[in-house]
Amino acid sequence: MIYRKWIVEILFSILFFAYFFSCHNKPRPLEKDVVTAPEKMPEHLSEDIKKIVEFASQDKASINDSVHLDYMHLDSSLYEDKKFEPLWSGKEQWLPAGDSLYQFIEDCKYYGLFPSDYHYGSLSFIHRVFNEDTIARKNIALWAKADLLMTDAFFSLVKDLKQGRLQYDSVTLRTDTLLRDTIFTNTLDTALLTGSISYALHNIEPKHAGYDSLKACIKDFLSAAKFKSFTYLFYPYKDSVYFFKSLQKRLHEVGMLAKDSIDIDTTAFKVVIKKYQKAKNLQPTGRVNEKMVNVLNDMDIERFKRIAVNLDRYKLLPDSLPHIYVWVNLPAFNLKVIDSDTLVFESRVIVGKPDTRTPLLTSEVSNFITLPQWTVPTSIIFKEMLPKIKQNVDFLKKENLMVVDEDDNVVDPTKVRWARLNKNNFPYQLKQGQGDNNSLGVIKFNFRNKYSVYMHDTNVRWMFGKSFRALSHGCVRVQQWEKLSDFLIRNDTVKYHPDSLRAWIKRQEKHVVSGFHKVPVFFRYFTCEGKNGHLRFYDDIYGEDKFLREKYFAAKTVN
Repeated sequence: MIYRKWIVEILFSILFFAYFFSCHNKPRPLEKDVVTAPEKMPEHLSEDIKKIVEFASQDKASINDSVHLDYMHLDSSLYEDKKFEPLWSGKEQWLPAGDSLYQFIEDCKYYGLFPSDYHYGSLSFIHRVFNEDTIARKNIALWAKADLLMTDAFFSLVKDLKQGRLQYDSVTLRTDTLLRDTIFTNTLDTALLTGSISYALHNIEPKHAGYDSLKACIKDFLSAAKFKSFTYLFYPYKDSVYFFKSLQKRLHEVGMLAKDSIDIDTTAFKVVIKKYQKAKNLQPTGRVNEKMVNVLNDMDIERFKRIAVNLDRYKLLPDSLPHIYVWVNLPAFNLKVIDSDTLVFESRVIVGKPDTRTPLLTSEVSNFITLPQWTVPTSIIFKEMLPKIKQNVDFLKKENLMVVDEDDNVVDPTKVRWARLNKNNFPYQLKQGQGDNNSLGVIKFNFRNKYSVYMHDTNVRWMFGKSFRALSHGCVRVQQWEKLSDFLIRNDTVKYHPDSLRAWIKRQEKHVVSGFHKVPVFFRYFTCEGKNGHLRFYDDIYGEDKFLREKYFAAKTVN
């Protein structure tokens, strides 16, 4: 009985593995299917396309070990509907749409895309073979493979131009997390009907002036760019030995170290680092820091990746923005007021420091207050102020700060036992009296958000003269606050005349101004833009570009 059971189990195992390998080890599609009779080519081509589709459908969307189809379900459905007829070629030559698509893939870097993402390696090889060998043109298996790869590449282009490659986040204003199949197929129909790939794909790109102006600068950038390979430095590092070996290699690449200096001692290496820092106008400490690494990594390929990241940020915006809105670009330290696609005015701003970032957000300016009082956030109290108060209680007087208890009564600070207070025991608020000495300045613009940030004037206006203005605790300080307040009440000057605002401020009067149409406000992060036909890069103040480049484009190449 036991013997019979054992035999049954063995037979079952044999049948299982036979079934498994019959399904998963189907013969690969032909690499070579030479057809010399022209009348037989269409039939063979359809058969070969069908074989590739069927094989890929059962092999995790892979044609072979190195080629994977990203849109297998769309590819399969499309070719089945068209009875596996080719879309891009016929009679041993490319159709106009096929030529157009191949050229688009080759030039897709002008759209901030990477050709390698669209089967360019395989397609360029097939093109080269066909151009150099007329006999190879009769290999129908190659035409079939190329046709399927081009269709799959087209669908990838649709996705990347419409939706981008970045993951949606909390400030993304799009709801189409998954693109409908009809967007892909309708765009393909338009391309095949018109014969123009660029026309069809341009129709699905973002319709934002900033996107267009940035993209328009790519051609000049690429014409001057040098995409030579270099050693990219990941910082902060986890493996110090690996990092410093990479750093030595990178310093050799920029001509700071001889090739035979790999085993340089620590003292001499510090001298080299200091020399490089001086050459790049960095603080010559002789020690590696983030600024130095950023300069070493600031090569044309990394700049192209920054362009790619920023173009994709536009794809996170809705198809159209409001007619009127306030746009704050944090890395540019700039605020713009837009009315019907026209720039009304712009202003310098001061934004949050890297360790107290200004958040990305979308809201509406609902009111503003003249001569506001500042209630100090607890984070600032415990991190910055309480240690100074414990050292010298006169700090409060110097900073024009009042101590207020839970009943909003002003407390004499000299009678408070500061030494006993901490973040778990602090029954007070610190408030700064209104006036030109107030950290908020003479005006504060309110809008709902979960971060308790706002826009305001400042009592240190000289800081607007600095080039690097990531200096605040998170709120946005606006240099042209008068223009902003005047704009908000422009349609209600009877109730709120600009002269009245100035009089209130002159008389040190607090007023809450509301009732105007709420104006949308966007805090966003764009580190490059096309401005007056020129490409401008801004400091990656919060390291967002670096994070996204390393996450999505680390191994990408342009050529």
